[in-house]
Amino acid sequence: MKILVVDDEEDVRTLFEQRFRREIRAGDFDFAFSGSGEEALAYLEGQNLEAVLILSDINMPGMSGLELLKQIRLKSPIAPPIVMMITAYGDEENHTQAMNLGANDFLTKPLDFSELKQKLKSSI
Repeated sequence: MKILVVDDEEDVRTLFEQRFRREIRAGDFDFAFSGSGEEALAYLEGQNLEAVLILSDINMPGMSGLELLKQIRLKSPIAPPIVMMITAYGDEENHTQAMNLGANDFLTKPLDFSELKQKLKSSI
């Protein structure tokens, strides 16, 4: 499964590659990483929106994850892609806004990687 992770934090790539080492080796998950919403949109357009699942942080400089979600749903109103929003702020306003914009799930940081693995595997 192709998964695009969108987050402006430098250590996210390393963290995901460590936590999903077994699944990456087995070919279950194929991760791509973008450091911003703008970069993610450019990547998705180059892939014809072929990322099956997108994990996006909400709070990023420039385009927020919510704006990215809005752009993705304009181009692809129905899933795929599956979009899961991630935020350090699990407040009700962000949650409601994300779900209203068409998010499939809403996760809070720090991520529970065993829960995330289950969600990703059940999305295949």
